[in-house]
Amino acid sequence: MFRTKRSVLVRRLWRSRAPGGEEEEEEAAAGGGESGAAAAAAEARAHVCGGGRGCCPGKTGRGGRASAGAEAELKALTHAVLKRLKERQLEGLLHAVESRGGARTPCLLLPAKADSRLGQHWYPLPVLLCKVFRWPDLRHCSEVKRLCCCESYGKAHPELVCCNPYHLSRLCELESPPPPYSRYPMDFLKPTDSQVLQEPGDRSHWCVVAYWEEKTRVGRLYSVQEPSLDIFYDLPQGNGFCLGQLNSDNKSQLVQKVRSKIGYGIQLTKEADGVWVYNRSSYPIFIKSATLDNPDSRTLLVHKVFPGFSIKAFDYEKAYSLQRPNDHEFMQQPWTGFTVQISFVKGWGQCYTRQFISSCPCWLEVIFNNR
Repeated sequence: MFRTKRSVLVRRLWRSRAPGGEEEEEEAAAGGGESGAAAAAAEARAHVCGGGRGCCPGKTGRGGRASAGAEAELKALTHAVLKRLKERQLEGLLHAVESRGGARTPCLLLPAKADSRLGQHWYPLPVLLCKVFRWPDLRHCSEVKRLCCCESYGKAHPELVCCNPYHLSRLCELESPPPPYSRYPMDFLKPTDSQVLQEPGDRSHWCVVAYWEEKTRVGRLYSVQEPSLDIFYDLPQGNGFCLGQLNSDNKSQLVQKVRSKIGYGIQLTKEADGVWVYNRSSYPIFIKSATLDNPDSRTLLVHKVFPGFSIKAFDYEKAYSLQRPNDHEFMQQPWTGFTVQISFVKGWGQCYTRQFISSCPCWLEVIFNNR
């Protein structure tokens, strides 16, 4: 018996679904709480779902793949959805899933109100496909954020909505209790070496990026004019700041090991509400930014961002509120407070083996143009 190409694509897609999910769902249920990006998530809800039937279910219950019955129901529903797609759409979705978002793939545009029922809940198609192929513990559209490369980005109530699971990212919950090592004394009022070296000659860029290996900067400062930048070590069809092309003399085994794990890296995007960082790699990244925490705090948090998650790493309004234009230090160092530090794979801070980011094997410093 010969299988059609469509049936082969559907079978390959089902085999490429995200593994497990039961443990993650139990952890999420135990954690509770609302997202730290609640305001952005509420606005993004319609952008993700398209405003379908009752939006998404609440964060209740423990489902996923906890039982054979649930697995069979999810399989039947997924096959029913996939069989409605055209062959070209199936090929694009399979390419996105098998490349884990590394390849540029087109939007998968489907009717916005074509919700699907799983158990006792209705799921919009973007959430359902993200649940199948990326995050089995996903319950609500407020937990995800659409990437700016997507045609549905910024559209509140479109007739067609993109359902490509790799055109969305998971939102970090900033209100979750941080690990004990993540706090360390606030030092953002003291400019770093790269800030001193930076000359604000070109006013057209919105930020510059410096790549460091421990205490040594590698390569030149990378000036960013486009609203979105990929920073990666090895990315199919990569276009942006390729760390793999930089000449490094560091022979440390740890540095070389971490460098090889950068992979797809991160995506840095300037949006209307600030600058977002999307972790495209297979390992966590760690971020420190003055605008992520309470301005009255004497310490800054180092936030852990898991693979596939996004975080609003910089907020211009908050950054300006941290500065007083009449301050002598602010006038002498206009970059003060407009810096974000990002470490790949390894964290740093109090009660951790690395007290300072300069001890991290591979890290970035992003300096924003405040003019």
